Amino acid sequence: MIDLTKDGKLWTVTLNRPDKANALTAEMLTELARIAEAAHDEARVLILTGAGKVFSAGADLEAARAGLATSAVWERLSSAIATFPGLSIAALNGTVAGGAMGMVLACDLRIAANGAKAFYPVMKLGFLPQPSDPKRLTQLMGPARAKLILMGGHKVTTDEALSWGLFDQVAEPDALMARTLDLAADTLAADYVHAATIKGMCRV
Repeated sequence: MIDLTKDGKLWTVTLNRPDKANALTAEMLTELARIAEAAHDEARVLILTGAGKVFSAGADLEAARAGLATSAVWERLSSAIATFPGLSIAALNGTVAGGAMGMVLACDLRIAANGAKAFYPVMKLGFLPQPSDPKRLTQLMGPARAKLILMGGHKVTTDEALSWGLFDQVAEPDALMARTLDLAADTLAADYVHAATIKGMCRV
């Protein structure tokens, strides 16, 4: 359910459970975390994308109610992505929801297919967001918009996400990966120290 393609220093990870809107299980999250951790030493660019028309619906609800909602694996994954020394890009082939927001917020860049939405229905479902997610949302969009999503249950449209800073760029679906690879090119051509140094200078 998790596919990894390696092209030199470019690693592309695909959530591949389209029949379930790429809903995340504990096994999928553990595999994603393992890949993100391994990428620290082997990859220069890490791309996350999904199969089908949805990036991810978030946690598999049955698994979430069985304990996945409070598992430490969510923070393990987002931390591994956030501390990746190269360039991480979420290539959002469609809507991102719930817990899947964590890995997306941890990425350096978020490029979305036109029509993609974002929402995080923790208030409605009675779950808490992952500990680092509210801070990352607030850094990107400000506290009021973070509360609009987390407390007001607002579903962010493509245009809103772009203007608010949640999405960095929007591309037509058939051009999404080409645009993502274009953005990855300079980092792939740089050496490890150069890329890691510039990324470190951009941290807030």
